[in-house]
Amino acid sequence: MTDVLELADVSVRRSGTYLLQGVTWSVADSDRWVILGPNGAGKTTLLQLAAANLHPSEGYAAILGEMLGAVDVFELRPRIGLTSVALADRIPRDERVRDVVVTASYAIVGRWREAYESYDEERANWLLHRLGVVDLAERTFGTLSEGERKRVQIARAMMADPELLLLDEPAAGLDLGGRETLVVTLGELAADPASPAMVLVTHHVEEIPRGFTHVLLLRGGRVVAAGPLEQALTEESLSTTFGLPLRLNRDGGRWSARAQLGTS
Repeated sequence: MTDVLELADVSVRRSGTYLLQGVTWSVADSDRWVILGPNGAGKTTLLQLAAANLHPSEGYAAILGEMLGAVDVFELRPRIGLTSVALADRIPRDERVRDVVVTASYAIVGRWREAYESYDEERANWLLHRLGVVDLAERTFGTLSEGERKRVQIARAMMADPELLLLDEPAAGLDLGGRETLVVTLGELAADPASPAMVLVTHHVEEIPRGFTHVLLLRGGRVVAAGPLEQALTEESLSTTFGLPLRLNRDGGRWSARAQLGTS
């Protein structure tokens, strides 16, 4: 195994405030990581760093073997698949779903006059099929449900055959049915050896798909725990991360957490 992401004592500071502090973390090419933490923990900042969208203020950061600060990020970014609310907001609502996906070949949002090979169209169709939304290919993005949009965005993120797939709160805003459909889909992707290394950001252990292998817990920009899921995700580490006593359960490969009522 080789590392697709390597951070050593990384900090990100803005206006004198640390968003991340002293983070050391590595992701191997076969890993499926989940990042957990409360609002303001630094999860999205960490993902933006992994996406080469920002540089560390301190420390060493390498993505796909390239050190940030010594590489052209515009050449590096197409090798990384990313879904985020910010990216979704940039997608034109009148864009045809197939075009939402195929335009990722040029790392652009919104189809204009660029030409695509038949291979690109075929890959877009295949990815939409894999994500269970190929029947929506001729619809416009703005007519989709939130769950459908999430799956289209993941298909788009995979269009350029990335070596690293980053998912920033993909289940946010979904109802129970939409969330469970998406979690099952992500579990299927995680189980596929051909899938790239994956990193998923969430607030909720219930959104950890089957097949994910590792967890990193953040609080206040610092790592609380990191490592194999079964070892690093404990009641103690989860309670420390969210600042209250939590009871952690696992059933059928899925996790759940509840406050421990009556504890002092």
